Amino acid sequence: MDDKKKLEVLSNINRAAHFEWRRTVLALCPDLDPIEVIKKYWEEVAKDTAQFYLTKIDPDHDLAPQFASLFVSSSVVMGEDAELLEPTPEGHSRARHNDCPWYHWHQRENLLNEDQVGCDHWLAVTIEEINRALGRSLRFETETSLPAGGGCCLRRFWEEKT
Repeated sequence: MDDKKKLEVLSNINRAAHFEWRRTVLALCPDLDPIEVIKKYWEEVAKDTAQFYLTKIDPDHDLAPQFASLFVSSSVVMGEDAELLEPTPEGHSRARHNDCPWYHWHQRENLLNEDQVGCDHWLAVTIEEINRALGRSLRFETETSLPAGGGCCLRRFWEEKT
């Protein structure tokens, strides 16, 4: 098995484990709100992601394009079809996911309502952690998403100047 196939298998094991973990938590704690459980999970992932991203970010340069690039790069490594787009006329960075295994897993598990919530919460907390560490004001917006019926997930990143 080549390295690409090994990574694909490992990524799918990771996604399967996520849904197994979710089922376990909700079986043990049936009174919990599944959306709150998912958001808490992605908060934990986001804190670790932010720590990794901070090792790659140069605080002396624009934060939005660096973050968007890291977001796309990590997505591609995990088997997602993601790309950076040209900046908006206002100079905002953009990332587009043309397809995503998480979307298909959520669809298969009949949990599509948790897909964008999880991604957006992960992004918000990752950005919040980076902003706190650097004293900056990076922001993002999800303009369209696969779970909402869009043809892709399109996110825009910019930094508010204080």
